[in-house]
Amino acid sequence: MPRTCLNLFLLPTLIFFTACASKPPVEPVAPTFQHDFSGEVRPWTHENFDAEEGKFTFALFSDLTGGEREGVYEVAIEQLRLLRPELIVNVGDLIEGGTTDREQLAREWSSFYQRSGRARAPVFHTGGNHDLTNPAMWEVWEERYARRYYHFIYKDVLFLVIDTEDNPPEFQWALAEIRDEAGRIVEEQGWDAFEDTEYGRSTERKSGRVSAAQAAYFKQVIAQNPQVRWTFVLMHKPAWERPDEENFSSVEAALAGRPYTVFYGHVHSYLHEQRHGRDYIRLATTGGVQNTSKDMAIDHVTLVTVSEDGVDIANIRMSGIFNKTGKIPLNGEALCFDIKECGKDEP
Repeated sequence: MPRTCLNLFLLPTLIFFTACASKPPVEPVAPTFQHDFSGEVRPWTHENFDAEEGKFTFALFSDLTGGEREGVYEVAIEQLRLLRPELIVNVGDLIEGGTTDREQLAREWSSFYQRSGRARAPVFHTGGNHDLTNPAMWEVWEERYARRYYHFIYKDVLFLVIDTEDNPPEFQWALAEIRDEAGRIVEEQGWDAFEDTEYGRSTERKSGRVSAAQAAYFKQVIAQNPQVRWTFVLMHKPAWERPDEENFSSVEAALAGRPYTVFYGHVHSYLHEQRHGRDYIRLATTGGVQNTSKDMAIDHVTLVTVSEDGVDIANIRMSGIFNKTGKIPLNGEALCFDIKECGKDEP
C-alpha cells in the first residue's frame, strides 16, 4: 500500500483514539440521601422521600379588581417568590378596565405587567369581565396576549384557559352600557342599590358565556390529549350557572371519565363544590374589593401539587406567609387581608 494511502487510512483512527483519551473521567453520582448509621435503628420514620419524578407545584391567584386595594398584589408576588411554584396561573380580573380609553388601558396593563414581572415563575393570564368588558378591550387583549382562550401542557398536565366573556360583540357592548349605568347608581346610592340595577339582575352579572366556537376548540384539544395525567380548567365566571347554558356543558361532557379540577373567581369569596364528581373551586381575592357580607372574603394564594398519586390543593392566607425575618414582605403587616378581621367594611 502506498504511504500516502496508509496515512489517510490511519488518520480517522488516530483522531478517534485521541478524542477518547481526552474525555474527563466520569464522576460517580453521590446518593441523594447519605448518613453514617449502620444498624436498623435510626432517628427517622422511613426513607421513602416525597420526591417522585414528575411531581410539580403551581400557584394560583384571584381577583384584583372592583377597587383594587393598594399594595396587596405586590405582597402576593413577593410571597410567591418565597413559595417557588414552577408556574403561576390566575382566574381573571387583573385590571380595573371597563373603558375604551387605550391610554388608560395601557397604563393599567403596564402596571399589572410590571408587578407580575417580579415573579420568579411565568404568569399565565386568564381574562375576566374587568379585563374584557367590551370589544375594544378584546382588541387590546389580543394585541398584547394573542388569544382570549387557549391551552397548554406542562409535564403531561393539560391546562384549559377559558374566556367567559365570549358574547357576540353587539351583546357585549350593550352589557357594558348597563354595567356602566350600575356603576353610576352605586356611586350615587351605595352598594345596597346594586342588586336592583339592570346589570345586577342580569344573568351575565353572575355567570359567563362560552360560545359554540370556543367549546368546539376545547373539545378538540381534549380529544387530542386523552392520556394526560390531569386537566385543570381556568375561567373567571362560572359558565355552568346559566339557565340556557349548553356549550360549556359539552366541554364538561368531553372531560367526563378523566380527572380534572375547575378553578374560577368573580365573586370575591372562597367556595368549594363538587360537580360531576369533580372539584369546582371558587377563589377569593388577591387584592380585589372585599365585603363582610360574604363568607371567606379573604386574600390568599393557592398551591397545587401534581404527582402520580393525584392532586393536592393548599390554600394559604396571605396574612400567614412571612419571610425568614418573621415579617410579611413589603411591610405587609400594615395591610388588611381579611376584611372581617380588620373591623371595617369596604364597598
